[in-house]
Order: sequence, then C-alpha cells, then structure tokens
Amino acid sequence: MSKAGRDLSKYRMETRLALAGRDPARFDGAVNTPIHRTTTIVLPEVADLYDRPIKTYGLEGMAVQEALCEALVAVEGGAGAVLAPSGLGACTLALLSVVEAAGEVLVTDSVYGPTRRFCDTLLKRLGVGVRYYDPRVGGGIAELIGANTNAVLLESPGSLTFEVQDTPAIAAAARARGVATIIDNTWSAGVHFKPFAHGIDLSVQALTKYQLGHADAFMGAVLAATPEGYARVRACYKQLGLGAAPDDAFLVLRGLRTMALRLQHQASAALEIARFLEGRAEVARVLHPALPSHPDHKLWQRDFTGASGVFAVVLKPVTQARLTAMLEGLDLFAMGFSWGGYESLIVPCDKGVVRTAIPWLKEGPLLRLSVGLEHPADLIADLKAGFSRLAN
Repeated sequence: MSKAGRDLSKYRMETRLALAGRDPARFDGAVNTPIHRTTTIVLPEVADLYDRPIKTYGLEGMAVQEALCEALVAVEGGAGAVLAPSGLGACTLALLSVVEAAGEVLVTDSVYGPTRRFCDTLLKRLGVGVRYYDPRVGGGIAELIGANTNAVLLESPGSLTFEVQDTPAIAAAARARGVATIIDNTWSAGVHFKPFAHGIDLSVQALTKYQLGHADAFMGAVLAATPEGYARVRACYKQLGLGAAPDDAFLVLRGLRTMALRLQHQASAALEIARFLEGRAEVARVLHPALPSHPDHKLWQRDFTGASGVFAVVLKPVTQARLTAMLEGLDLFAMGFSWGGYESLIVPCDKGVVRTAIPWLKEGPLLRLSVGLEHPADLIADLKAGFSRLAN
C-alpha cells in the first residue's frame, strides 16, 4: 500500500508506476484515487475565499489531477507538473510561460507539426520571433543564441524523421546564456530519457500517447526542473484558464499502471519489425534510433535507456497508386495520426515534413509506424502482404 509523500526514487520504474500517485489511507483504503466531478468548491469562512492558500475552484484540479501530477514527477523527475487538455496544449503552455514580446525562440526544424504551426502563427502575432535550427546542431546552438533569445525548443527524437539531438550540449549552451530550454519528451514517455538530468528546464509530455495507452482521451503535461520554473508554468496555466477533466486524468493515471509492460512489448516488437524492414528490397532507410544504422545511434545509446514503439521508414521510389494499394489493403496496421496506443498505426508523412533550416532529403515515400500490442509476427505478415501489393 502506498503512503503519502513516500520516496519512490529507490524503486525501479515498474514499481514506481504501480505506486505513484496512490494514497489509499486518504480515501478509506480505496486503491484508486476518486474522481471529483465538480466546478464549485464551497468554503465555510469568508477568509477562505481570498486570504488562504487553499483550493477555491475545481478548475485547479482535485484529488485525481493532483495524484496524476505526483505520479508524473515520480516517473520523470522535476519539481512539479501541470496538466493541459492535450499534448499540443502542453507545448503551447510551456512556450508561453517563457517567451516575451520582442524576444525569440529557437525551434528544432524537426518539431511536431502543430507546434510549428503555433510558432509560425500565434507566437509571431504576439511579437515573438521564431528561428528554426538543424536538429543535429549540438553545441553549435551557441552561435544561434542572440540577445533576444528567450528559449530553445527541442524534440528528440523528431516526430517524423527521428533525429536524436545532443540535448546536454544544447542545454549547456543555453544555460550559459541564461536561456530556457524546453523538450518534447513524448517519444520516451519520460521513462527512457530524463531531461532534467541533462540540463533541461521544462519537459513536455503528450499523455494521450503511452501514458494513456488506450486511444480514448486527450491530455498533456509540463514538468519543471526547479520550484521556480514550476511556479512560472503554473502561473501561466492559471492565467490561461487551462484545466484537465477529472475523468480523463483518471484514465491517464490508470494507464500509467500498465505502461511499463506495454512500452516494453511495443519497443521490442517495433525493433523486431524495424530489423525486418531493413532487410526488404523496397526499403531505402529505416529511421529507428536503436538501430546501429541510424546516424544518431551513438547519441541514443549515450542518453537513452531504451526505445518506444514509434519509428519511420523511407521507401525506395514508387508510384502513388502502388503506395495507396499497399496502405489501403493492410489488415492490422490502420492509417491514423496518433501513436502510443494499443493499436498499430501507419501513416504516410511526406506532406507533414516541413523544413526551413536544413533540407529533408529522401529517396522515396516516408511512412511512420506506431507498433501496438499485436504479435510482431502478425504485424510483419501484414507488411509482407503490403509489399506484395506495392510490387504489383
């Protein structure tokens, strides 16, 4: 039975995920944190309304949201976490908490497409400059940091093209200039990469993916390395009027309990499928950081403790008609834009790749695969059948 305030850092990840955010003694022995569906909190004293540091409104989150934040910190580390209605909401919250008018943000050229859209539209309209950098710039980021730079936004690996960044080098260069760093750490689920140990200030998670794991709710989170950073993010969170639904928070917390097992299976199956794809004549390149053939494999080995179940493949040139036949005929891999759930997904990504700092060079169509909980042998058979259609 978990105890409030219990130090989970001495336990391995599977144990942390089973215990984090649980306090049965507080809730009559209930193993799961209860859901409070409420907007209004009634208070007995006038002083409670304004003059005491207590919860006064349901938007701030009740027991289940607090339990989820506690669990996220137990998994990834940091001083605190705030929840957002989606992964994109977490990315935008993190940016808005550190940028200033007439300032600028340096953004990896491989960033998640909707985050790029936010930077190119709303941030610029607010008077914040945006410059994109080569995701493999490493310590060379120091040459790009200017007097007005407020933040550097990393994503490692990149959402579609899976470049692994030299995060410690970038974080060190930014810190030397007093510039905040933010990383989208969704690919590792906060399990296989620890951003705060590598000098990052804010970590973003799309909890919709592996933490939830069942493709039935949206949620995101921003975690901060320090109490000061947490206070700043939380203040921005309240100013924006953000909140996370209690039922959704419960689903994410429930998903956390099995995430280690799911992630282990999905990572193992994805690597098996990636190796199969490397041997196919139709394939030009497999973009999986855990493969020795990946250009950033040594960086991944240095900084990560494992992989997830998402990677990409570049095919050799093929007509659109044959590619369409391959994809539309798949039985187990469905076409869809999310990832990290129990179901295996595949999506053509060429229209989603935008580059302005450095060209994206490819031999043929780019496909992203998210491996679910199906048996890898069945998924490989599905791809084999797809390749047969690709050839006809």
